[in-house]
Amino acid sequence: MHKGWKPFAACLFVGVLGLSSLAYAADQAAVPPVKLALDAKAFAPEQIKVSVYLPPDYATSGRRYPVLYANDGQDMEAVGLQKTLATLYAQHAIEPVIVVAVDMLKDRASGYGLFDRARRQSIVGGSRIGPIGARAYDYSAWLANELVPYVDAHYRTQATAQGRSMLGWSLGALNAFCLGWEYPDVFGQVGAFSPSFWLAADRSDANAVQSTRLAQAMVDRAGSRKPVRFWFAIGGREETNDRNHNGTIDAVEDLQDLINGFRAPDGTHRRGLRDLGYRVDMDYANHPSRADEVAYDLFADGEHNQATWKRMLPVFLQWAYGKDTASPSP
Repeated sequence: MHKGWKPFAACLFVGVLGLSSLAYAADQAAVPPVKLALDAKAFAPEQIKVSVYLPPDYATSGRRYPVLYANDGQDMEAVGLQKTLATLYAQHAIEPVIVVAVDMLKDRASGYGLFDRARRQSIVGGSRIGPIGARAYDYSAWLANELVPYVDAHYRTQATAQGRSMLGWSLGALNAFCLGWEYPDVFGQVGAFSPSFWLAADRSDANAVQSTRLAQAMVDRAGSRKPVRFWFAIGGREETNDRNHNGTIDAVEDLQDLINGFRAPDGTHRRGLRDLGYRVDMDYANHPSRADEVAYDLFADGEHNQATWKRMLPVFLQWAYGKDTASPSP
């Protein structure tokens, strides 16, 4: 069992939380989010659907709250967002947070991907299903430059990069990473579950993929570290592919290479986050710390699905919003 989180059902027995906490969790899970349909010029006439989950004391506290933006907002019920928040609040394990969940666009593969902010361009990669990220710049610029100001104007937020986090899984995690990387003035923390760091410019053969992976190239060519913290999680059973036959599945190796750097097939060293000076913890499950600048959490039995991301979610939330007096493990 992963040490960072006990299964949700196990956390709700009376001896741990007590009857009052159970009732509290049930009440908070029933509070509906605010539903919005917002215009985005680049995607007209399609509107982007957004759900805003306010913390339990929002109406009475008068305080300002950190904000967690999340891709794939349509998945929030499947990954147990409200129930997980309610449980962590009942345990006094995290500070209250506003969650802004953005539903995927009709063309998910187009919106979720990498981009170059300075050039105002998407960075498109190939895949078995076609191009990935053809409109990633448009989507990401809308989120950072229009959605964030909208939320700051309509809700009591901590309107600083340190007060904002970006979350996603799979292709949504690839995009969440890039949003943090390209907009460090907007987002101070990123959670990336099962990130699609396999995306490459050249998919002609295994060596080409290994050499031209796009997210790893963004880190390699960076002149310096960014003022952003990253929490990465990956499952040990996400796939069976092992393109270089080294005994590590591609999903795990792609993430490890982005963090630690790697030796390319031509013999050159490609830099990772560690090379840029980040403090890296490659064993977060066994010694979790909210001080980690780059945390790597391997869920050995995790798969590429919502059930695994549901398990990752509370661990990330405690890394991002844990109370100073609370342990990262509930």
